[in-house]
Amino acid sequence: MDLIARLRAGLPGEAILTDPDITGSYAHDMASFCEAGTPAVVVLPRTVEQVQHIMRTATELRVPVVPQGARTGLSGAANASDGCLVLSLVKMDRIIEINPVDRIAVVEPGVINAVLSRAVNEHGLYYPPDPSSWEQCSIGGNIGTASGGLCCVKYGVTAEYVLGLDVVLADGRLLTTGRRTAKGVAGYDLTRLFVGSEGSLGIVVRAVLALKPEPPGQLALAAEFPSTAAACEAVCEIMARGHAPALLELMDRTSIRAVNAMAQMGLPDSTEALLLAAFDTPEPAADLAAVGALCTAAGATEVVPAETAAESDLLLQARRLTLTALEQVKSATMIDDVCVPRSRLAEMLDGTAAIAEKYGLTIGVCAHAGDGNTHPTVCFDAADPDESRRARASFDDIMALGLQLGGTITGEHGVGVLKKEWLARELGPVGLELQRGIKDVFDPLGILNPGKLF
Repeated sequence: MDLIARLRAGLPGEAILTDPDITGSYAHDMASFCEAGTPAVVVLPRTVEQVQHIMRTATELRVPVVPQGARTGLSGAANASDGCLVLSLVKMDRIIEINPVDRIAVVEPGVINAVLSRAVNEHGLYYPPDPSSWEQCSIGGNIGTASGGLCCVKYGVTAEYVLGLDVVLADGRLLTTGRRTAKGVAGYDLTRLFVGSEGSLGIVVRAVLALKPEPPGQLALAAEFPSTAAACEAVCEIMARGHAPALLELMDRTSIRAVNAMAQMGLPDSTEALLLAAFDTPEPAADLAAVGALCTAAGATEVVPAETAAESDLLLQARRLTLTALEQVKSATMIDDVCVPRSRLAEMLDGTAAIAEKYGLTIGVCAHAGDGNTHPTVCFDAADPDESRRARASFDDIMALGLQLGGTITGEHGVGVLKKEWLARELGPVGLELQRGIKDVFDPLGILNPGKLF
């Protein structure tokens, strides 16, 4: 019996897509420079039992399986391989439970981040992880790539909110990991192992997520600096003095000018770096005043604190527009995701500027400065082979710089196809051997998202 016939034995007809014009649209995520193959079939299950049937079938027939969420990823982790079965989880989109007493939500993987955030807000609760694509990205995808966001400096990344998982293994068995309780240290932490595994160890079909009380509304501040070094000095001082901003973001000159060109934000051309801070504390105005003084001491030419939520939104608008503005500079962009120690942030930004000059490219940098997580965005003409080659070379130089500064090749976007070579360099031979051994335990036939990570 062939693959499609076997799938039909346990799935409704509408859950199986075979038309090449349709399946081709599931071939890749949003990453540049990542190869993608042609899937044999796309399946869209709605139940755990259907996922189990799919995985049993794939194991029996030795068919590779590529799990997918909303395909907003930036590393090629959701890219199809030739002849694979694409397992799209977008139809498993139920919020099963929101529990204000235990402060948890139980959700299926296809739930959109923003939908969950708004639903828990109605109960006075807060789900902090907030990737830039939160209106489109799914919780399952967030778990697969260990996503972050603007609020991570205070609240942490996705991994810190995943308490437990239901996972369908490669052979179709259902594994439950973790807990619903506030504490729990029984056995190895398999839950954390699945977070960031990019679908290479199993298919997440349900997640227990920790929630927090909804914080007060935040107030923001914008500070303009004559150099990235001065702005990064301010970041170090803010963190060293024990402040806990809900948001601490930085934009370099290239990003500022791109936003000015697109939206006429009116930022002075002399501004080399813009630092944005926000607090959701009981007395945010006092916190902003203290941080504003630190920015001035570090050399800020202007510090503008907001007095209302509406003013805060206006100040933060430039940061929200950064990627859209950089996408208008050239026909294509390649977004890096290097995270360095905060104390090396200035070296990372200055080094990236030097790389842009070396390759004759426009590279804008915005950063979750409080985390040291930088997003250098290489702008290039995809129709120009030489410029595309230089873009890829600059991307590699940026990752090498990050490792040289004691950082990591990815803070929140994942490895996928894009950074496989660099993951091996970061882990080293012993680390790589052990990680491959873990993969073999969960997926001995190697059918889960083959060709990703390593």
